[in-house]
Amino acid sequence: MFGHPVKYSTIIVALLLLFSFTNSCSNQQETPSENSAQSPHKKFYIGLIPEQDLFSQKERYGALASYISKKSGLDVELKILSRYGNIIDNFLSDKLDGAFFGSFTGALAIKKLGVDPLARPVWLDGKSTYYGLIIVRKDSAITNALDMKGKRFAFVDKATTAGWLLPLSYFKENSIEDYREWFSETYFAGTHEDVIYDVLNGKVDIGAAKNTVFERLAQKDSKLLDELQILAKSPEVPANALAVKKGLDSSLKIKLKNILLQMDQDKWGRKILAEFGAHKFIETTVKDYNPVFSYAEKIELDLSKYNFKND
Repeated sequence: MFGHPVKYSTIIVALLLLFSFTNSCSNQQETPSENSAQSPHKKFYIGLIPEQDLFSQKERYGALASYISKKSGLDVELKILSRYGNIIDNFLSDKLDGAFFGSFTGALAIKKLGVDPLARPVWLDGKSTYYGLIIVRKDSAITNALDMKGKRFAFVDKATTAGWLLPLSYFKENSIEDYREWFSETYFAGTHEDVIYDVLNGKVDIGAAKNTVFERLAQKDSKLLDELQILAKSPEVPANALAVKKGLDSSLKIKLKNILLQMDQDKWGRKILAEFGAHKFIETTVKDYNPVFSYAEKIELDLSKYNFKND
């Protein structure tokens, strides 16, 4: 009635083996797609110059980096450098893909590295530029270059427009041939914030810094407006812009630019812009750095050969 038992058991074993083999093949075919779906996003390193202290810089740019990561599919990682000039050297040694360059470091990177500027912020006051300041305490009795003789002067870094080019131009205009002889002491504070507070706290008599950092700090600390005085201003230069390395894939370059340019068109982007202190981003090109190129020529500084050391 039931046939031969050996025959049926053989068929059952064969079917089980076939099922096992088919299931194994199916699992092998599914593995690549599962692995690819879980594969990490490509790292994209962006450098930051030390305008303020490390934690302030991370706080300001962290949300922006997250936004770019989400929109681009890249894993954006910020690298905050200890010195302004390091951004030129470290762009290659740290294999940076891009950086938010200041106007002077941007001009240097264009000349030395061939970077391609993409976009820069428009601040809440409607400007996409900044300028340098020479500041003193109001109670210092310093009103001009002659009053500065024998006093102490703080620069930011030899790779900044506001913290280096401005004072050099100011000295030249006022016939100060060797600032080291004119002042009793000079030094490089490293950040604009440090220069501003060194002047405020009397560590130094005169300092050079950028207006955007001064204004940002003054919103939280009224003593800056109450106790400090501005003696001179530089021409306006482009705000810190994102520039990417030479040879970056053109489609990725366009994608990154559009992400920044379109930030103000979605709710999350507008929130991050507000926290960043900007209305939106605008397109930035090499020609926007012409004021810096002209400024350097004025003080006979060849950017393509410029190698500095703060001393």
